[in-house]
Amino acid sequence: MECNRAVTLLEPYLDKELDRAEARELEDHVDGCADCRAALTRLDTLRVALRDRSLRHAAPAALRERIAAAAGSADAPVPVSPAAAAARRHRTAAPAWWRMAAAFVLTFAAGGACVHLWNSGKADDESALVVRDLFASHWRALAAASPVDVVSTDRHTVKPWFAGKVAQAPLVQDFADQGFPLVGGRIDYVGTQRVPVLVYRHGQHLIDVFVLPQGAGSAEMRPAARLGYSLDPLILGAQPAAVVSDMDQQELVKFAQLIAAQSGDGKDAAH
Repeated sequence: MECNRAVTLLEPYLDKELDRAEARELEDHVDGCADCRAALTRLDTLRVALRDRSLRHAAPAALRERIAAAAGSADAPVPVSPAAAAARRHRTAAPAWWRMAAAFVLTFAAGGACVHLWNSGKADDESALVVRDLFASHWRALAAASPVDVVSTDRHTVKPWFAGKVAQAPLVQDFADQGFPLVGGRIDYVGTQRVPVLVYRHGQHLIDVFVLPQGAGSAEMRPAARLGYSLDPLILGAQPAAVVSDMDQQELVKFAQLIAAQSGDGKDAAH
């Protein structure tokens, strides 16, 4: 793939609009092209920044009501009750230092609330992007000719295959005796980060276990459902992970418990 072609596909790629074959061709090109990789990173950074809740300003309900009232009676005098008039006189008579102190207190409280809301909103947005990418990656794999890059039921084949392709090869186990045989593995992307995916099967159901990098919204993920598919976060070894499949909840919990037992802590099973 040439760079001029790759550049036109970066935005559709981030929006999960490419089919599996085209996405894989672009990923192969990006892996070997520093300029296109930098362009993809810039686009993903911009996408996250535009979802920053601090950029959204909604007019308070009281302001909308005042504007509507003013539009309906622009020339009508605004009646003021005796109590309101007395309160206004009291505010006017208050010492300047008292008004300044009150303003400082309100400003400090509002600033603290804004910082808290900004931080929580940013974490929620990052987590939502990760969840969206995981569902889209699972669906793209289902539509591909093969949902795996390395086909093997042998964990001693699958785990070494990831070496050199990702920062840390995931913990791999086969659960064929429990009804969840290992199918293989593949490399996928969450945002612009390469992640290993372990692929299992249960009957006619394909199961993707995404092994995620620390941060980038993975710690804030919650169970989610889209179009009959479920996503459940868990821990695989010491790494955050997420299971995506269309199995029923009972089978999903059973599989998550097997993963958690493999990780050495049954409490890490999905909900």
